[in-house]
Parts: sequence; structure tokens; C-alpha cells
Amino acid sequence: MSINCIRTLLEDAVQSHSDKTVLVLNEASMTYAELFSKVNQVACYLAELGLPKNSRIGVYSNKDIEQVIAILGILSTDYVLVPLTKLLKPEQVEYIINDCDIKCIITDKLKLESIEEIDFDGHIISYETAGTDVASFDEIYKYYNKPYSCDISGHNNAVITYSFGLSGTPKGIVISHRNLIDSARAVSQYLELDQDDIISGLLIFNLDYGLNQIFCTFYKKATLALHRFILPEDFFNHLIDDQVTVIPLMPVNISQMFDDELHRTPSAELFNSVKTITSSGGNVTAKMISDCKQTFQQADFYSMHGLTEAFRSTYLDPSQVKIRPDSIGKPIPDVELYVINEDGKECATREVGELIHRGGYIYRGFWNAPEENEQRFKSIEILKDVIDLEGQLTDEIVVASGDYVYKDEEGYFYFVSRHDDMIKTRGFRVSPYEIESVVRENIPQIDQCAVFAIDNELIEEEIVLVYSAANEITEKEILFELKKHLASYMIPGKVVYKKSLPLVQSDKNQVNKDELKRELAG
Repeated sequence: MSINCIRTLLEDAVQSHSDKTVLVLNEASMTYAELFSKVNQVACYLAELGLPKNSRIGVYSNKDIEQVIAILGILSTDYVLVPLTKLLKPEQVEYIINDCDIKCIITDKLKLESIEEIDFDGHIISYETAGTDVASFDEIYKYYNKPYSCDISGHNNAVITYSFGLSGTPKGIVISHRNLIDSARAVSQYLELDQDDIISGLLIFNLDYGLNQIFCTFYKKATLALHRFILPEDFFNHLIDDQVTVIPLMPVNISQMFDDELHRTPSAELFNSVKTITSSGGNVTAKMISDCKQTFQQADFYSMHGLTEAFRSTYLDPSQVKIRPDSIGKPIPDVELYVINEDGKECATREVGELIHRGGYIYRGFWNAPEENEQRFKSIEILKDVIDLEGQLTDEIVVASGDYVYKDEEGYFYFVSRHDDMIKTRGFRVSPYEIESVVRENIPQIDQCAVFAIDNELIEEEIVLVYSAANEITEKEILFELKKHLASYMIPGKVVYKKSLPLVQSDKNQVNKDELKRELAG
């Protein structure tokens, strides 16, 4: 069997650390040997379903030890895992089922009702006994006790992940077993993880960042302490009770943890065991970093930047977090990053251009999406004016990320905007993020703001600033402050006050700009 598949990670771990605790959830726990036994039982049952090789199997449930078993059971077969976060609505689940032709869904009792709304005609497996017509893990554990073995190639497709943003019709990204192993190896290396670590399993397992918690745990033979975030107090108790040493987070989690209106933060002395905090999946603010530093005083804070098309591009070394908190850092091991302009030339220092990712961690591509693949996965030829291709094969694939960034004099990268967000006005490209940053840093009366464009035939697009605050601020006062920090072509042509801004359903830090555009158009 390949050395580059998740099954090998699990087999190696159980061979050397069979009696060690691998999973914890509240009062429940499981050793590597116990986990391996149950994973084999589930994998054996799945294999006997007789589905075609590479059939897609969805996992749609709340976080539980059984959910991890389901994930590993699928990855111990020649089927492909499709994580379906519990936050998805039935119509979103139905979209994914149809898009990648899911043949089987593993779920819990709570989500069975949602699946029934979809009229799914494939196999359904429930963790708990749920009726005579639905197979269950309870039954599988009772009746499937024969030995199980498998032979999986590292090049096989392992996972297809979907992320619902504002578009509502996402494309799945295909990830191989080798991708998963490489990602666990890289993260374990630069975070300096070891077998004594207890990793917080806070993140949901619908995307690669969340799944990576599981695979890093196996790679280092560590322990994963699962947690379902409901209230900040519960999360802090989880860190204390489970003696967590590594906390993977998203920015929205940090905001929830330190929401002063909800709770009081426990004493920092209770978190001396925490040695590492990571954040990815959004922009980290100076306040978020400060809040973490005050509470987790012994911890190194790693800010990281990943792509949909590749696991991870950059991380910011903890020594630089306070010096340059806005930076996304430098390339992770085995990655080369370039910033190019529209002519394919390398951008000068502090010149904004598109981030090109070369090297490791590039995924297989978008599922049944040739246009998206053509747009993002490019021949190395795209860098012909930047690097010397003489003597090199030119069928190498790189990722044209669609992220607009710049690099400073010391080689640190800074995220500016997504390609789709850039505003074209008066012959210039303007980043909404840059304007929003100036507002946040210089007009403290403003609670939240959103910058976007509306059509204006005279200047291509007109910049609009919508903000919320305790009291309305005059447009003149806002523009006066912005003119101190921004070029004239970056000044909003329209300023709109609202008592509160609409937010993206899954992220209370992200303003729903599409809804604001519709309101203005109406």
C-alpha cells in the first residue's frame, strides 16, 4: 500500500501507540486500537455495498467521535469522502448530492429528517439505530468483526470539499490522499507538533483546514480533543479540562471567544499549557491577536493563508505577528510564490498583482468544472517572464490564485483583495479591503463598514461605502478623514449610513455585500 495515504498513517499509529488515547469528547475517549477496530468495521461494511470504485460518500452529521470514524472508514476504502457540514440546508445538501453524484450518506438521527426532505435514493447509514430500513453503526459494530485490509494509492482521489459562500452554487475541489499526507507533514513540521500534543478539534470537518486537525494528530501520534462550540465559556472549559496544547481557529472563532458582551475571559494562568494557536480562513485583526496574546500568554500565534486550489500558501512566523500583523507571511515549506501583473511580469516591491502558487499542496482540480479549472490551474508557462524555464519540462501546473497581494522589501506578503472584488474606476484598480482598513484604523466611531462598487458609465464603477455606527456621522466628516490617507480616485462617491449591516449567515464578521447592493439598486 502507498506510504502516502491516510490509511497508512492510521496503521502506523496503531502499531506504535495502540493504547494511547487518540480521541476525546467530553467524558468519552478512544484509544488508537479501539478507533482502528471500529474504522475497520465501517470500512468493511462500506466495501460490501459493492459501489463502483471512486463512488462518493457523504458525511452529514453533528461533530462526534462517530463522525471521525465515518471519515476514516471512507478513507480506508477506494471511495471518496464528501464532507457535508451540519450548517447546510437541505437544498444545499441536495445540490452537492446531484453535483458529484453521492451514492451513500452517513448521518446521525438529527440529520435523518433533513435527508428525508431531499428524497435521496442512495444508501443511508446512521450512527444510531434509527429503524429497520436504515443501517446503523450500532449494527455494524455488532456484526462486522472479520479482518479488513485494503490497498490504496496515494494518487487516488480522497476528498471533495464544497464551500457555500455568497454564490450558492459552489464547485467541489478534489483532494488526493497524497495531498492530505503532504499537508499533515508540512503543518506538523512548521508548527513543531509532537506526540504529547493535545489538539483542539474545534473546527468543523467540511474543509481541508478542519480535516487537517485529524491527520496531523495521526501523523504525530498525538491526541485530538473534539469540541462543539456553543458558548465561549464551554470552549474555555474544553481547553482547561482537556489540557489542550494546540488550538486551530478561524477569525470568527476568535471574535466569539472574546465577545465582551457574552462573558468574562478566565485567568490567563489557566491556559499555560497552550503552546500554539493557528488562524486561517480570513483576515486576522490586531485586536484578535492582542486578545489571544493576553489570554494565551505562553502560545505562539501563527497566521496562515490558504487557497481553495491548494492547501496552504503562507504562514506568518509568530515572531512577526506584532511587528506586521497585517501580513499573511512567507511561503510554507516546498512552496514558491510569485506576484505578477496583467502582462505576466513580476511586480515590483509593494506593487499589487496576482498571487501565483508553485510547488507543493496543489489539489487535483474542480469537480466537473472545466471553466474553473482553466481559469485557476495554469501551465508553468505563465511564469516564463519571471523564472528561467530553460531545460525544464513545461507541463508543470501552478495555481493562478485570483488573490491580489503585494510583497514588501523583506519578502513578506500582504493580502489586498480577491480578483472578483477589485473595483475598476477612472482607469485604476481599487481594493475595497484597503479602503475598509483605513476606515477601521482611523474612524473608530464606525462599528462595521463595507466597500463595493456600483455601475457608473462616466467612471466605469463608483465606489460606495456603507457603514454602521451608534450615531450617524456626516459624509463630509468621513470623506475628510479618508482624504488624509487615500488617493483621490479611491475616495467613495457615495456614503450610506445604516444602524446595522446584513451579515453572511455562516460568518458574523463578514458583511453581506450582495444584499447591500440589492438594497441600493432597489
